Amino acid sequence: MNAYADLMAFQHDTEALSLVAERLGWDQETVMPRGATAQRAEEIGALESVLHARRTDPRIGDWLARAEAPDAAGARALDLIGRSYNRNARIPARLAAELARLTSLSQGIWAEARAADDVARFLPTLTEVLALKREAAQALADGGDPYDALLDDYEPGASAHGLAAIFDRMRPRLVALREAVLGAERQPAALNSVFPENTQLRIARICATAFGYDWNRGRLDLAVHPFSSGSVSDSRITTRVVETEPFNCLYSTIHEVGHSGYEQGIDPSYAFTPLGRGVSMGVHESQSRIYENQLGRSAPFTGWLYQRMTEAFGDLGVADAAAFHATVNRVTPGYIRTEADEVQYNLHIMLRFDLERALIAGKLEVSDLEEAWNARFLADFGVAVERPSQGVLQDVHWSVGLFGYFPTYALGNVYAGCLNQAMRAAVPGIDESLAKGDATPATHWLRDKLQRHGGLYKPAEVVEKACGFVPSEGPLLDYLEAKFKGIYGL
Repeated sequence: MNAYADLMAFQHDTEALSLVAERLGWDQETVMPRGATAQRAEEIGALESVLHARRTDPRIGDWLARAEAPDAAGARALDLIGRSYNRNARIPARLAAELARLTSLSQGIWAEARAADDVARFLPTLTEVLALKREAAQALADGGDPYDALLDDYEPGASAHGLAAIFDRMRPRLVALREAVLGAERQPAALNSVFPENTQLRIARICATAFGYDWNRGRLDLAVHPFSSGSVSDSRITTRVVETEPFNCLYSTIHEVGHSGYEQGIDPSYAFTPLGRGVSMGVHESQSRIYENQLGRSAPFTGWLYQRMTEAFGDLGVADAAAFHATVNRVTPGYIRTEADEVQYNLHIMLRFDLERALIAGKLEVSDLEEAWNARFLADFGVAVERPSQGVLQDVHWSVGLFGYFPTYALGNVYAGCLNQAMRAAVPGIDESLAKGDATPATHWLRDKLQRHGGLYKPAEVVEKACGFVPSEGPLLDYLEAKFKGIYGL
């Protein structure tokens, strides 16, 4: 027990320091002065050197060899610490620090390039980031698939082969549904007005509260690319505002509340242990997507939101709550992943999944990336990309080295489809509460069945335990077809 106690005490401080590093990243993307980018990169690089040294400290191996877990949670914590120790030991300290420094710097360069629609400003830095990620992937793969090695950071146990098989099964039904919807006689109207920023943010806060966001342990800020940050007692969310597109702000907020609600819902006794964070990005995304879509874009909730928006903005130019629900769920061939409708969202992910696999494998170079993106987008969506901010510059992920992250978004949608099916079978009255602007019955079920467990179970395992069946893409596709055929009169 002494070895176990010593290891967990050491891990406590490592977890605390990693949260400090995360807070530096939050600050950089929200309130940091623009001129501080280079200094922040050095700060993050230095802190990552300290963290890498702790994560590869030889004492961890000794403690793991002697530690006896007191219970199942302790055994799982030891497994996760051992996994982290073995992975980090394969990454040289020099590489870990350089990746942290460069990706901090790269994020600022990407933001400037995106704002200026100047892809040439960003590509040299992305080339450096990719070179470092390829090196890390080779070190982690140990002779296996380098992309799988990176994917394992975000979705432990998943493989590119397995995900590709899921995507191959999803694509035909998604494409068929999209073509039917876009060709339907009934087409919802878009909102066509100006919605002031302050009022959008006020309604966004109301929506966050409706989904149970704990403001005593969180806050809402603006960012170029919405994200959430932190864990149990300090979990923050961000959104962005376009005054002609209020759903961008409102549903980005609800989406990030899903992420943050997961973190706020974890058993507090797991804080500062490996169990005190969401178990994977796919499971994390299942929470953000079910909050945003199956709950937030449902007819009962949009009926409530219609009332709030008409009170705040006046006539919205749509006939009634039913027409507003159709407008919220309007399917259009847009460019931007974060603004994509439910029908097309996963097709955006499949594009990125294939491109980043090719980048890591060396089959595609950064110099050819924009051309490859634009050609694939035209083939998949039938629309030509007009400028880089609509295409290769729209996402922050590659600038900060998150190769292997994108497919977890689609996997999260698959998990959300399963959870939604199980939740609605188990909990009566969800829609009645949503119609009153109260998501409590749904969020309490999710907290009890999934969120509170944190990292206690493996990703697919915790979803299966919550649902009572093995996760698959079927429930998601069935839900999408029923919902959008209804909206479009098919």
